[in-house]
Amino acid sequence: MPPAKKRARSYDPVKTRAAVLAQFGNVRAAVRTLTPEQLALPTRLGDWTVRELVAHVGTALTAVDRLLDEPVPARQDGRLLDWPSAIAADADAIAGTARRLAAEHPDLDAHLDEVERRFTARLDAHPGGRLLPTSAGALTLADYVVTRTVELVVHTDDLNAAVPGLDVPYDRQALAACTRLLADALAAKAPGGSTELRIPPYAVVQCVEGPRHTRGTPPNVVETDPLTWARLASGRTAWQDAVAGAKVSASGERADLGPYLPLLG
Repeated sequence: MPPAKKRARSYDPVKTRAAVLAQFGNVRAAVRTLTPEQLALPTRLGDWTVRELVAHVGTALTAVDRLLDEPVPARQDGRLLDWPSAIAADADAIAGTARRLAAEHPDLDAHLDEVERRFTARLDAHPGGRLLPTSAGALTLADYVVTRTVELVVHTDDLNAAVPGLDVPYDRQALAACTRLLADALAAKAPGGSTELRIPPYAVVQCVEGPRHTRGTPPNVVETDPLTWARLASGRTAWQDAVAGAKVSASGERADLGPYLPLLG
């Protein structure tokens, strides 16, 4: 008898919204402290400057605004877990938009304030079940807001890497949602039960095809922390480097997750 299909993880829309706004607020507070010299610093995102990265952070919220202006899809044909691999198609447009927004908005704090205001107003005006035409297919508004935690956590880490001492904090709920979505996306990309991925304190998933573990200590275990997991999933850190640097503990012959990473397209 085949194993029962695992039920999709659910997210509390109220908590998710609060997490997105909290993390966006953390970024805004840090941006207010940046000097012109710091805004001109390079980032690890190709030729983007910090100013362009900050402008791009705003699009994590304006994407909701843009999708709500599109016609409502006839039916839901996408899955939340498909979103990470689907965003590659948008890469060129994303880079161009970041440069344009950075040029158009010299006052980044005022720009982010307007972005937050519109995001809040649009969420107030639409139910969580409203469908959006995303790159991963039609998703509910509530599900799409979960993806915003990934954008904000990953780009907060990019900002911290670019500006020494900035230390933008991570909202616990945002980090939890980001970690869980990316862990579940791995389990969907590499389905199976031979390997256990542990990202305490937020997620544990079974993945990778092979003999299914049922009880006791799993023969194949991977463990890491939430930020290292976000870096691995987004391609900021290579699997081999994380293992060599003791950022990842991997034991067992099926514990190499390198072939399945990164997850973000």
